[in-house]
Amino acid sequence: MCYDIKASLEAQLKRATRNQDVKAIEEIIEKLAPLTDLPLHHASGFSHPEVLIYTNEDPFYPIVATWGLIPHWVNSVEQQKKIWNSTLNARVETICEKPAFRDAANEKRCILYVDGFYEHHHFNNGVYPFFIHRKDNEPLALAALWSEWINPDNGGIIHSFSIVTTKGNSMMSKIHNNPKLKEPRMPLMLSSETEEQWLDSNQDFEKELKSILESDTYVALDAHTVRKLRGKNYVGNVASISDEIQYKELEFEELNF
Repeated sequence: MCYDIKASLEAQLKRATRNQDVKAIEEIIEKLAPLTDLPLHHASGFSHPEVLIYTNEDPFYPIVATWGLIPHWVNSVEQQKKIWNSTLNARVETICEKPAFRDAANEKRCILYVDGFYEHHHFNNGVYPFFIHRKDNEPLALAALWSEWINPDNGGIIHSFSIVTTKGNSMMSKIHNNPKLKEPRMPLMLSSETEEQWLDSNQDFEKELKSILESDTYVALDAHTVRKLRGKNYVGNVASISDEIQYKELEFEELNF
């Protein structure tokens, strides 16, 4: 599961800067950035924020997209609203089978760059949020699927995406311990090599996906507890939301990473 992220404009420009195309970067900042909800110090997918994604159609110039994939075959706004919250994440094990993701998996893959993501840890009767990020504080490249949907009411085009998730690693098995889930989950994080595989349009995707999942995509992560992301104590989308907060209740909980 990955329903909460932190994303800055700087992180989202990560891929564009690789080409060192100053004019393109200036254009992204001037024309696209104002259309997004950035910076997102904390955003829930259920609020469907708009961010930048890099697609297989143009790997170095992003588009603005909203979180929550709307399959191209959705035929009404009513149907779109019903499906929206259930497509925030796409399980990598079934993206080639599920009707909501099958076409996108084969034809429309993308990458979302974030500063990190949040996950909740269950202990006794409490729930404690963690912020997970790279140890070197570089942006995380998350595998995602995207779609282009035409609103039948007004002809408007909405770009949307879903974050692909996989089985949690050893760190996430300690943090993401929701008793209602069969196993810990985490976003599928891409290395610089597998980024290109993920975006490659000229490929047998199921074969390449297997290669990606079997390759060494290890990313050194760190994590710490943060203030509450839900309820009356939630302070909102402010910079300090990802700052470390100590909980006495977890003092003797063994969560060494």
